[in-house]
Amino acid sequence: MIGIGVVGYGYWGPNLARNFSQIDGAEVVAVCDGRPDRIAAAQKIQPTLRGYGDVGALLADPDVDAVAIATPVTSHHPLALQALQAGKHVFVEKPFTSTSAEGEELVAEADRRGLTLMVDHTFIYTSAVRKIADLISDGSLGRLYYYDSVRVNLGLFQSDVSVMWDLAVHDLSIMDFLIGRSPVTVAATAVAHVDGQPENMAYITCMFEDDLIAHFHVNWLAPVKVRQTLIGGSERMVVFDDVDMADKIKVYDKGIILDQGDERAYQRHVGYRTGDMWAPRLDNIEALLIEAEHFVDCIRTGQAPQSDGRAGLRVVRILEAATRSVAERGLPIPLD
Repeated sequence: MIGIGVVGYGYWGPNLARNFSQIDGAEVVAVCDGRPDRIAAAQKIQPTLRGYGDVGALLADPDVDAVAIATPVTSHHPLALQALQAGKHVFVEKPFTSTSAEGEELVAEADRRGLTLMVDHTFIYTSAVRKIADLISDGSLGRLYYYDSVRVNLGLFQSDVSVMWDLAVHDLSIMDFLIGRSPVTVAATAVAHVDGQPENMAYITCMFEDDLIAHFHVNWLAPVKVRQTLIGGSERMVVFDDVDMADKIKVYDKGIILDQGDERAYQRHVGYRTGDMWAPRLDNIEALLIEAEHFVDCIRTGQAPQSDGRAGLRVVRILEAATRSVAERGLPIPLD
């Protein structure tokens, strides 16, 4: 039995505790939070939980084999490092860390100790994103041309991170999973409409080596909730609408056709191909449960999680570059 300790029982911690408690071979044995009322709330649901106000006490509990960290991003690095040094496997909420240097240290520490380090990129465990991954890997979309994402709502302004680190991290993690490689440059513009607060609206553009372009629009100040991604390929195109409960994915057999004559490129005739649209069937399983099961399975087998520390680090590097680009008024920033 793998004992799980949940660190942070605010907004996301209860979701982690609920899903880890449903896994065969795993048990949530402890919760840590500096607020006694939050510990009481956890124990009301599961009376056998041991409650700790200090993370050091939780890490000293011999029944805790792994910790799930659901705290503000600035605390991810010190808490995860302390847990790894205590010999615990670590599952940490997104974004992975505040800086790439912090992420690199955690990856190195986990590797050195042979421990599982996993980042909570929940969306890559959804049936919708996995179906898109299948369509890309089997060549159904052809060569990828663009990745265009919008994630906006009239919603929770964060005081500690910008909208890029809060919302764009979701879509960057999806892109990282689907495309499987990092961009070569990142450019971004952003603005804060509330004095003294982080940017609440941003546009990020990622360029890849083969002219693939990815664009992200994130906004806390929109009148409607939109969660939509368009992926265009040479053979087919995909619309992923996470708000659409009926058909989250629609695949369009549409595209362009260039004649193959000897004319110069600018003289080529561009034709349009229009075919059927189809919506694939998707499983209705909570992504966080799949993700939690994957974490426990990786602990047992020693395999690397699909959203391991390196995946989290790649996303943090893009966010760092985007933040720097905003400071440089949209200047494209190369990624190492």
